[in-house]
Amino acid sequence: MKASFHTDHEVLKKGVYISKIDDDITTYDIRMKEPNRGDYLTNSAMHTIEHIVKEYVKNTEFGENIVYFGPMGSRTGFYLLTRSLTDKYTIQLIKDAFQHVADFWGRIPNASPKECGNCLEHNLPQAKEESKEFLEVIKDWTKEDMEYPTSEE
Repeated sequence: MKASFHTDHEVLKKGVYISKIDDDITTYDIRMKEPNRGDYLTNSAMHTIEHIVKEYVKNTEFGENIVYFGPMGSRTGFYLLTRSLTDKYTIQLIKDAFQHVADFWGRIPNASPKECGNCLEHNLPQAKEESKEFLEVIKDWTKEDMEYPTSEE
């Protein structure tokens, strides 16, 4: 079971957390919104972020080490699964990927009717704004910040 399901969602803040480690696969919880606060990612912004970030991370130097990038059903963020990458590298990769979304212009990758099952539900301006806000949260994030907060903190 994922560590995020054992996390106190009443104290969880925005940030990047290590959710689970299975052998050489690490699952990162990219929490863009605080749970149960009424402020969630829209489906269209989330969908656009997913397309742009997935394309970006797969085309980096260690793209073959990216196992998965996808949205949380709660609309509070994303999961990133990596194989054999350091946490320090992954934090920088996440920062770079969200900066790429914030700076993105042009055609959303893989968003044609032939490539995407819901090609009409994208919102690039919202995706860019959400990414900019998240970058402010994680700009100084380090490996030491990647543990889930507890109720005792």
